[in-house]
Amino acid sequence: MTATAATAATAATPTVTATTPTPATTRGQHRLLTAGVVAGPLYVAAVVGQYVVRDGYDPTRHAASVLANGDLGWVQIANFVVAAVLTVAAAAGLRRSGRAGTWAPRLVGVFGVSLLAAGVFRADPVEGFPPGTPAEAAETISWHGLAHMGAGLAGFTCFAIACFALGRHLRRTGRRGAARYSVASGSLILCGFVAVSASAGATWGVLAFTAGILAGWTWLAVTCARLARLPH
Repeated sequence: MTATAATAATAATPTVTATTPTPATTRGQHRLLTAGVVAGPLYVAAVVGQYVVRDGYDPTRHAASVLANGDLGWVQIANFVVAAVLTVAAAAGLRRSGRAGTWAPRLVGVFGVSLLAAGVFRADPVEGFPPGTPAEAAETISWHGLAHMGAGLAGFTCFAIACFALGRHLRRTGRRGAARYSVASGSLILCGFVAVSASAGATWGVLAFTAGILAGWTWLAVTCARLARLPH
């Protein structure tokens, strides 16, 4: 091969360059994962704060969603919106990390969108909350109440499946302890939602639902914190 031919062949060969995360990319990913770490604690803190200041709210009888009703209902609506934004950001961070598989980040993103829908479509007042609401169960459900329930069904189902999907990914990469934790968290989320749906507002169902929500937020925080600590 002549020198001219060799030069032409070299020019025709595409150059493959390894992609190395830049400091800006790494910082952006870290901020997104940090959003997932703080999303749950901020949401729970806002609910606890409302429990302290709002008359008639009983966490053993009322899901947090009903706080969107009444004069201070805007606080819980804002809580849903902030949690939604942080959760969608966390989903982007999980995807960018490249260490959460394919489906877990997508499903966490869907859960984030469902939180936004939960804020847009208010749950109906129930069992004496806000004050002035009849203590007995309502015979009908409003259109926005149905939409809220639909958002919850889609969101919590996707949140649970995200845990299962990440558990499968972790198991395949040899992290069996983390995989078991992820699957257990998804199971608690799913059981909590089934319990509150089947209990017709009974205390045990509401408490199981609360436990499932806490398990889910904790899983998201733990997962994002772990990925944020890993070297890029």
